[in-house]
Amino acid sequence: MDQDLERAIALSLQESSTSKPRAISISDSEDEGEDHFQSELQRAIEASRAESSRSTIQSVQNSEPPSQSARSTPAASFLSERAQMERERLERLKRVRGQEDDGGRTSTPAKRQHIFSSKVQADGRANNVASTSSSSVSSGSSASATRHPIPTSEQLFWDGELRPTANKHSVPREDGKPTFRLTEVLGPKSDISFVIISSYSTSVSWIYEFFEPSTPVIIVAQPDQSGQATIKNVLPNWVMTVPFLRGGRGCQHMKFMLTGRLRVVISTANLIDYDWRDIENAVWLQDLPLRPASIQHDPKVIDDFPSIMQTVLRAVNVRPALANMLANDHPNLPLQTINDLRMKWDWSKVKVKLVPSIAGKHEGWPHVILTGHTRLMKAVRDMGLRTGKGKAAKDLVVECQGSSIGIYSTQWLNEFHWSARGESAEDWLDEKTKRTKLPWPPVKIVFPSLKTVRDSVLGELGGGTMFCRTSQWEGSKFPRELFYDSNSAGGRVLMHTKMIIATYPQKKSLFGTSSQLKGKERELSDSETEPESDDIEIQNDPIGWAYVGSHNFTPSAWGTLSGSGFNPVLNVINYELGIIFPLYDEKDVERVSCFKRPARKYVGGQDRPWRGCFTSASSTNNGYTWMMAQGKWAKHFREVLNLILMVGNYLNSTGIKGGAFGFRVSGINKLVDTKSVNNTTLLHFLERTIHKDFPSMGEFSIA
Repeated sequence: MDQDLERAIALSLQESSTSKPRAISISDSEDEGEDHFQSELQRAIEASRAESSRSTIQSVQNSEPPSQSARSTPAASFLSERAQMERERLERLKRVRGQEDDGGRTSTPAKRQHIFSSKVQADGRANNVASTSSSSVSSGSSASATRHPIPTSEQLFWDGELRPTANKHSVPREDGKPTFRLTEVLGPKSDISFVIISSYSTSVSWIYEFFEPSTPVIIVAQPDQSGQATIKNVLPNWVMTVPFLRGGRGCQHMKFMLTGRLRVVISTANLIDYDWRDIENAVWLQDLPLRPASIQHDPKVIDDFPSIMQTVLRAVNVRPALANMLANDHPNLPLQTINDLRMKWDWSKVKVKLVPSIAGKHEGWPHVILTGHTRLMKAVRDMGLRTGKGKAAKDLVVECQGSSIGIYSTQWLNEFHWSARGESAEDWLDEKTKRTKLPWPPVKIVFPSLKTVRDSVLGELGGGTMFCRTSQWEGSKFPRELFYDSNSAGGRVLMHTKMIIATYPQKKSLFGTSSQLKGKERELSDSETEPESDDIEIQNDPIGWAYVGSHNFTPSAWGTLSGSGFNPVLNVINYELGIIFPLYDEKDVERVSCFKRPARKYVGGQDRPWRGCFTSASSTNNGYTWMMAQGKWAKHFREVLNLILMVGNYLNSTGIKGGAFGFRVSGINKLVDTKSVNNTTLLHFLERTIHKDFPSMGEFSIA
C-alpha cells in the first residue's frame, strides 16, 4: 500500500467514526488472490489507525489550518483508489461465481424495490431538493443534518410506500413504524385537480370536507339491493357511480388522485371517520410523473399495473361517470379517457403487482387469470415465486389477517393455497376426486379473539367492524384449529387491515442446515451488497410474498373455481383490489406485518373469535341496559332516541304520508337521493338537526 492510500484510509476511518461499524464477511470459497487482498487491506487499516492517531495529535498542536489543496488531495485520491479496488473486487467475485460447478445458483440476484422506506421529494414546483422519508436517514453530509424534515402531506413517493394508518389510540406506535393519515394520503387540497375514490362504506358528508368544493370528484359506491349500475350527481362537482353487482353486495377499496402527477392509492380503509381514527388500516401509495409525450394505446397489453387498473375502472362503472363530467362542467379534466392512464403517465417504477377481484362469472383462461385468486396465482408466477410440485416443491405457510370470516371447506382452502403457491389451476381442476379428500393446508387464519377485543382500548364497543357468525364457528367441519389471535404490532387497537404473509419455511437437512441452500452459497460482505444506485439493491432470492388490500380471506372476495382444466370458471361475488410484492428476508416480513408474529394459536375449548354483534335478544337488552347505566352514555343515548323520533316525524310530516314515507335507508346514496316536499334531502336534514337541536352530538364518540 502506498502512502496516499494509507492516509486515505485513515481519513475514511475518522469520517466514519460516528457511524456504526460494518463487518466484512470473508468466505472460504474465495480464491487465494482474494484472501491475500483482504489480509493486505486489513494490515493497511491497522497501520493507518496508528498513523491516524499520530497525525491527529499533531493537528491539534498546529494552530494553522491546512490549505484547501492539502485537505482535498488525499480524499480525492482515496475515492479514486477505493472505486478501483471495488471494481476489481466485484470482478474477482464474478469470476469466482462463474467457476462454481457444484450446482449452486447461477441466476442474477434480484433487484429489490424500496417499498417500505422509499425516497420522497418535496413538490417539484418549489424546486426543493430530494429528501429521504422518515425511515431512511442519510449520513456523511452536514447539510442534511440541518435540513428541516418535509411534512408527509407534502412528500412525493416516487418508489411507492406502504404504511399503517395513524390511530389516535396508539400514538406513538409500539413498533415505531411511520404512519399515514388521510390528510397525508390526499395531500394539500389545492394540489388536487381531480379525484376518483371508492370504498364499501362511505360517509359523503365526512369525506367531502377533505376536498375543495370546486374539485371534481367521482365516487364509486355500494350498489343498492337491485345491483344495477347507475350514475347520479350527488353534490356540486360530485358524481356517484355504482357498478353492476349480482345480489347488490361488495365493492373494492380503490382510490387514486391526479394533480398533474398521478397518485395511486390502495387502501384497506373505508371512507368513513372511524376507519381512520379508531381502528388500524394500511395504505400503499405511489406517485407517478407525467410522460414527456403520450404513448400509443396498446390493446394487447392487459396484464401490467396500468392495464389492470383500467380494467377495474371500467368494471366499477367509472367510464360513464367520467363522460358525464367531461360533457358538463369539467371539459378539461387531466384524465379524458380511461386509456389516458397508461398513455400519459410513466408507470415504469411501479414494481408491485395489482390483484383485483371483479364480481361476476368469468369463464376461460384469458378471463380467469385476470381476477380473484387465479390472478394472485398469475402474479406469484410472474414474480418467479411458484413453489414447484412433487418432492422438490417448497413448503408455503400462508397467514391471512382480516376483519371478516368466510365459509370454509377443505376444498376451497386447498384451492386458494394452490393459487398462493403459484401453481396452475389446470392441475387442480383435473384432480376432482383427490381434492375433495385433502386435509387442511398450511393456512393460518388470523382473527381477533373475544379476549383480545375486550382487552383493546375501546373494548367490545370498538369491535363493530369485525365479523364472525356463531353458526360459522360452531359448524361441525369449521377449521377452528387454523385460527390464530390477531394483535396489532402498533398497540392495543383492533385492525381492519387485510393482509396475507406467505413464507417458505426452511427445510432442515440431517446436518442441521437448510436444504434450500444450494452448493457453496456464502454470505456477501457489505461492499458486495451495497446498492448499485439509490433506487435498487442486490438481494438474494425472496423468502415469500405479501398481499395488502381490500380482500378478506373469504370465497366471496377471492372467488370459487369450477369447470375443467380446459375451460375453467371462476365465480366472484365482491369487487376487491390489492397489491402483492416479494419479501426478501425476515426483516421485510416484520416491516410489513401489521400483526404480532408469531401469532398466538387459539387454545381449544378456551379461545373463541369475536363475533361482531350480540347473539340473542337477552344479550341485546343487557347491552342497552349497560349503556344506559353509564353516566357519560345516558344523555347521548337519549339524544339518539330523540333523533330517531324526529326522523320518523320527518318521514310522516303531513300526518298521512311525508315526502319520504316508506323510505328505508340502504346506503348513503339513498340519504342524499331522497328528498322531502321542500326538496330537503334526508342527509342534510339530519345534519342540520344535529347541529341545531343536538349540538353535543358533535362530540359524541365511543372514545
